[in-house]
This record gives sequence, C-alpha cells and structure tokens, in this order.
Amino acid sequence: MTELLTVENLRKSYGDKVVLRDIDLTVNVHDVICLIGSSGSGKSTLLRCLNLLESVDDGTITFGDREVSDPLVDPREVRREIGMVFQAYNLFPHLSVMDNCTLAPVKVHRVGAREARDRALDLLARFGLADKADAHPDALSGGQQQRVALVRALCTQPRLLLLDEITAALDPELVGDVLEIVRAEADRGMTMILATHEMAFAREVATKVCFLDQGRILEQGSPERIFAAPREDRTREFLRRVL
Repeated sequence: MTELLTVENLRKSYGDKVVLRDIDLTVNVHDVICLIGSSGSGKSTLLRCLNLLESVDDGTITFGDREVSDPLVDPREVRREIGMVFQAYNLFPHLSVMDNCTLAPVKVHRVGAREARDRALDLLARFGLADKADAHPDALSGGQQQRVALVRALCTQPRLLLLDEITAALDPELVGDVLEIVRAEADRGMTMILATHEMAFAREVATKVCFLDQGRILEQGSPERIFAAPREDRTREFLRRVL
C-alpha cells in the first residue's frame, strides 16, 4: 500500500482550549477513512488542518513526500491536490452550476475552458445533474447543491477528498442520494477522509474508522472491529447511543 498522508502528534488549540491533541493517522491511496464521534470532538477541525485552512500548533502533516505543515509551505499549492466539500455547500451564488465547477480548473489548474467544461458535464451527468448546468444554486434543492459541491471538488481531480458532515444539513430523504455518490467515488478508487454521523454508511464503505473524543483519536481500526468489538468504554458508550 502507498501512503498518501501521514499525521504525527498533531495538536491544535484556540487560546487555552485544546481541540486536537496527539493525533496520529496514516492514509493510504484508495483509503476511505471515516471520522466518527460526538459534535465538538474535533472531526471538522482535523479536516481543516489537513487542508491547511487552520494552522497547527505542533506535530507534522505529510502529504505525498512533502511536509505540508511547514509554515513556509504555500497552502494554495497544497489545496490544488486536496478537494474539500463542506456541510453548507459554499457554492458561489452569483455563478451558474457550470461556472462553479469550472472556475478552479481554469483559474487555478490552468485547464483549457473546453476541457474543464467537458469534465464538468461528464461529472454532472454521472450525478444526475446534466440538466442543471446553467442553473444557479438558489434554484436547486439542498441535495442538488451538495451534489454540485461534490462535482466542483472532483473537477479539480484531487488526490485526496475531504468531506465535512456533507449530509448534516440535508432533509433525511436526500441523504441517500448524496451518500450513493460518495459510495460510487469510493468504488472508483478516490481516497477520502470524511467526518460523518452516518454509522451504517461508515460500516459499509470505510476502510478505516477513527473514533474521536475530546480532541483525540481514541481508537481506530477496521469498521468490523470498531463497530463489533470496540476496545474503549467511551467508544462503546457512543455507539450504544447512535446505533
């Protein structure tokens, strides 16, 4: 297996509040890592640190063969290879779906406009959105907006995709549509790290599950072991509540 991302002894604080402590994580190519845990356990902050949206106080993040947590590293260069989808979609409201999807490939990755459009059209069709290319975000349902956000991230052909509670703001009947797309991308070999409250999905799709509690990865392992035989009392307590 080829390592894509390694995290060692990562710590992050906001003032006196420590939100991540002693985080160790290894992500191999084609892994699907599910971060589970209560709200406030540090899942979203960890993803933001991996994408360099937050600086780290201590520890190292290595992406490929480069230590990207080095303060001298340009975060924009790292983000060229890491896609991220947020809970709140974060689409540009004044741009059409097509323009949302082609902006980064053309402006950041220097892809030709025609190639970027063809790539976006292919993904939109795969996600059932072929007829929405010229629509604006406010004309779409929440589930459609989240699918567009996934398409936008995938249009940059990232080596790693980070998904931050992407179903949390959706109506229950829309959750399955979005998760089906994530499942399909996992089947296609996309390397992903996702914070999620969807335990059945994590059990089915993850190659590794990490349970976070009070800023630590309290335990991690295969979904079979974490869900069937967790070693930590806190993990067992959490799973009893959510399953």
